[in-house]
Amino acid sequence: MEKITNKEEEVMQVLWDLEKCFVKDILAKLPKGNHYNTVSTIVRNLEEKGYVSYQAYGKTHQYFPTITKEAYSNQFMNLATQRFFNNSYKNMVSFFAKEEKISAKELREILDLIEKKK
Repeated sequence: MEKITNKEEEVMQVLWDLEKCFVKDILAKLPKGNHYNTVSTIVRNLEEKGYVSYQAYGKTHQYFPTITKEAYSNQFMNLATQRFFNNSYKNMVSFFAKEEKISAKELREILDLIEKKK
């Protein structure tokens, strides 16, 4: 799927939370300062990119995501791992450990999860 912008991702977060909604519902969940026409344009862009579809009710459209948050997260993490960590999850985890973004306790919890899956 085509890459989405930060603003589009922000709208997708609302769509994932609400599951089905109208532009006015999305607007109500976004920070103040967003405008109806801008949000409407973002939703239409997401539709063109294949992330959103809609059910028409006359001239009004109720929008819903066509990709789950989990599927998007998986796609995003795979792409980031390829681009920044030489397609190595070990390199990615090492990066976060070096940057002190993950603790030894959290790493042990991850290892426990891996061991339980075996």
